[in-house]
Amino acid sequence: MTMQEKINRDAALVLLSGGQDSTTCLYWAKERFAEVTALTFDYGQTHRAETEAAEKIAALAGVEQHCADASFIATIGRSALTDHNIPMDETRPEGGYPNTFVPGRNMFFLGIAAVVARERGINHIVTGVSQTDFSGYPDCRDTFIKAMNVTLNEAMDYPFVIDTPLMWLDKEQTWALADRLGVLDIVRSETLTCYNGIKGDGCGHCPACRLRRAGLEAYLRHRDNNQTSIS
Repeated sequence: MTMQEKINRDAALVLLSGGQDSTTCLYWAKERFAEVTALTFDYGQTHRAETEAAEKIAALAGVEQHCADASFIATIGRSALTDHNIPMDETRPEGGYPNTFVPGRNMFFLGIAAVVARERGINHIVTGVSQTDFSGYPDCRDTFIKAMNVTLNEAMDYPFVIDTPLMWLDKEQTWALADRLGVLDIVRSETLTCYNGIKGDGCGHCPACRLRRAGLEAYLRHRDNNQTSIS
């Protein structure tokens, strides 16, 4: 049997960080694929509660989860998310990237995920990156994902498909998707998006929390208005 014949095209590998976006993508994948596996990374992040949240979410979703050691990422680049000594940027610096950007993170994640997926006969890799609400991170852009998809296919001679369900959704639309999937409460209470490592609604003032909260408030407001007009 050839490698191509071993591919399970009804399976997906989801990059699960334990945050809002990747958790929404996990349930998006469960709706579309018969077999879903979650892959979480320990990349030397300061808040290890992320991996704990991912483990619990995978259990709630009933999917197999693996945690890969990618701690080398924290040793070769500088970021406020991997170094307690770097004060976090509250806003995006003019003409640059916020210091919460972890250089190479998504590039390494996708490369490792591709090896794991290929070994398991999976060709769909699902990631929660978004160009609409990407905080200025260059490795969340659609052009990067498309280029990485081609690179991985060429590097391993394998037909990977990188799925990005949230690429063109803002946070309000992402909350709407979670609600449609029936997991809004799980996403709100069990995920960890906060740069200060606080689960659920978070600290409320870091950039990730402000973006998340604004999207949730907008979604709930529009949903409630629509329900009122219908009644």
